[in-house]
Amino acid sequence: MDINEILESLESRKISSKDAKKMLSLYSIEEIDNIAKIDINRQKRRGIPEVIFAQNKELTEIKKIIKNTINKTDSLVVSRINKKDYQKIISFSKKLKIKIKTGKKSSTILLFKKPIKFKGGNVGIITAGTSDIGVAEESRLMCEAMSCKCIISYDVGVAGIQRIFPILKKMIESDVDCIIVAAGMEAALATLVSSLVDIPVIGLPTSVGYGYGEKGIGALASMLQSCALGLSVVNIDNGIGAGAMAANIANRTVQKKKTK
Repeated sequence: MDINEILESLESRKISSKDAKKMLSLYSIEEIDNIAKIDINRQKRRGIPEVIFAQNKELTEIKKIIKNTINKTDSLVVSRINKKDYQKIISFSKKLKIKIKTGKKSSTILLFKKPIKFKGGNVGIITAGTSDIGVAEESRLMCEAMSCKCIISYDVGVAGIQRIFPILKKMIESDVDCIIVAAGMEAALATLVSSLVDIPVIGLPTSVGYGYGEKGIGALASMLQSCALGLSVVNIDNGIGAGAMAANIANRTVQKKKTK
């Protein structure tokens, strides 16, 4: 039984509250060969799908986790896949008849059994440069896993500041609920965007840069010290976290609109 079936059975008195509690506790966490404990109930509890952080995991471990997780949930995200394992994981997922979404320049994939219904909010995703696309695509896949539509525009940084205005106009006209700004170097784009719009902006510093402040340190420090209000910041290269936060904001906004 899934959670809804358990609750319906409890309501119709087919099972006792004690049995329901036991079944719900069993449903929440599942252990896989002493490798991982997957949070089966996360998507229903928090609206966020299970995410497999593939970096530093063996290919056999990743396959086991994918197979067990997708049997219990409709979708999951596999992030930071090693280059040597990327095509092997895609081939393995196709054999399981799982649908796959990939991202440009991204080592993250979205796996799902049923077509994703975009019934959530709208999220805008912007990058300062082409080098930031891979991390931004992590955010896009996470937002889509959480039923959000994404409007994207890449390589619109402050080195050619005129590029940002048409896409911001489009995003405002499309009534986006949140904007993610992925930027490396000095990351000035996040402050600029936050100063121009009246919606939440999430700064996503990327490890693009060199010399003093390299590996994203300069971008993170710049975003954290931004004087533009309404800007929140995630960790360096944390596209998954930025996507989850943006989708949560967007989906809550849609829920509130429906209840009015």
